[in-house]
Amino acid sequence: MRTILLADMNSFFASVTQVLEPKLKGNPLLIAGDPQKRHGIILTASYEAKNMGVKTGMAIWEALIYCPQAILRPPDYPAYMDFSNRIFNILRDFSPLIEPFSIDEAFVELTGTEKLWGSPLNVAQNIKKRIKNEVGILCSVGIGSSKVVAKMAAGLQKPDGLVILTEKDIPHRLWPLPVGKLFGVGKQMEVHLQNMGIRIIGDLAQSSPELLTKRFGVIGTRLHEFANGKDLSPVDPNSLDIVKSIGHQITLPRDYTKVEDIQIVLLELAEAICRRTRMGNYVGRTVSLSVRGNDFHGIHRSKTLKESTAYPQIVYNTSLKLFNQYWKEKEPVRLLGLALSKLSHLKNKQLCFFNEDEKLYNAIDQIKDKFGEKSLLRSSFLLEGGVFYGGNRQQDVGRSPNYLP
Repeated sequence: MRTILLADMNSFFASVTQVLEPKLKGNPLLIAGDPQKRHGIILTASYEAKNMGVKTGMAIWEALIYCPQAILRPPDYPAYMDFSNRIFNILRDFSPLIEPFSIDEAFVELTGTEKLWGSPLNVAQNIKKRIKNEVGILCSVGIGSSKVVAKMAAGLQKPDGLVILTEKDIPHRLWPLPVGKLFGVGKQMEVHLQNMGIRIIGDLAQSSPELLTKRFGVIGTRLHEFANGKDLSPVDPNSLDIVKSIGHQITLPRDYTKVEDIQIVLLELAEAICRRTRMGNYVGRTVSLSVRGNDFHGIHRSKTLKESTAYPQIVYNTSLKLFNQYWKEKEPVRLLGLALSKLSHLKNKQLCFFNEDEKLYNAIDQIKDKFGEKSLLRSSFLLEGGVFYGGNRQQDVGRSPNYLP
C-alpha cells in the first residue's frame, strides 16, 4: 500500500505578505492590484477576509462590500518564489520523491520511509511544525494511498488541517461531497455530470464506467477512478521536465510610451524568466515577445537563437530588437510579456570558466538561493519604470538589497 502526502499552503500569497509585514497578521488582507493599474481581481484573501465572504476571483469593489476594512497589497512574485523554494527544501528532507503541484502545493511519496521518520501522522506533524517555525506560514496536509486521495484529504480541513483518508473512509468522507469538489471536475464537467443526474461524488463512483467512458472518453474513465480513490500515477520529481516554455507577462501600471521605461520592464522580465530557467536546469533557444496596446491590439513575435541560453542579457537584447522592429514608435504599451521556449534540460551541468555570463550568474544564483530573490538586483529596477521593484513598489526599497548596475 502506497502512502502519499500532499502539503498545501494556506492562503499562500496572503500568508507570505503577513510574514513580511507582521503588523498585518490577524487582519483581513486582500492580495490584488490597484484598479487604477488595471488589476482589479482578488488573487488571494487571508482567512480573516474569506470568513467574511471574500472569494478568489472577485472584483476588488465587490470584495470590499463584503469586507470594507480589508487591507490591499499588490502581489510580490519574487517573494512567493523564495518562500516556495524554502518550503520545498523542507519537504525534500523527508523524501527524495517530491512533485511540485503548484507554487504552494507538493506531493511527497512516503512509502518506505517509516523506519526513518515513523508513521505518516508523525511525518505530517513534523512537516507542519517545521514550515510554521522556519517559514512562518500554516499548511494543510492530506495523506492517502494515492495522489488524488491525498489531494482531496488536504482540502477537507482548512486552515492548518491534517487529514488521513483510508480506503474505508472514502464512502463516508468523500462520496457525500458535491461532484464539483472532486479533483479533476471543472465547472463545465460539473454541469455535464449534473445533467446526467450525477450530483455527488458517490453518484459518480457508482456510475457505469462504460457509460462514462462512452460519454467523456478517457476523462470519464479517470473521473470514475478518482471518485473511488484510485490513481496509479507516480510522485514524479521530474514532472516539470516536460515544460515547453518558461514565460511571464505583466499588465503595466500605466500606459508606457518612453523607450527607457519599456527597456527596464523587458530587462526585469528577462531576469525573471532566465532565473526560473536556470533553477529548472534548462536552456532555451527561442525568445518570444508579447506586446499589447491600450486599445487591446497586440503583437506576438519570436526569434530563434543560434545557441541555447539561460542568461538575461541575450534574451533582453533579442526582445528589444523584436520590440523596435515590430512595435510602432511611441505607441502606448499596456502589456509586456517574454517567454523562452525550445527548452533543453541539462542533466549534468558543468561550469565553463570561459563564459563570463555563466560565472556571473552562477554566483548570483548562489546568493539568491541563500538570501532570497531580492538580495541582489539591478539598480535600474528601482527607477520609476520598474514594475517589480521600482517606482510602483517603493515599499521594497527599504529592505536594503544589493544592487547591480
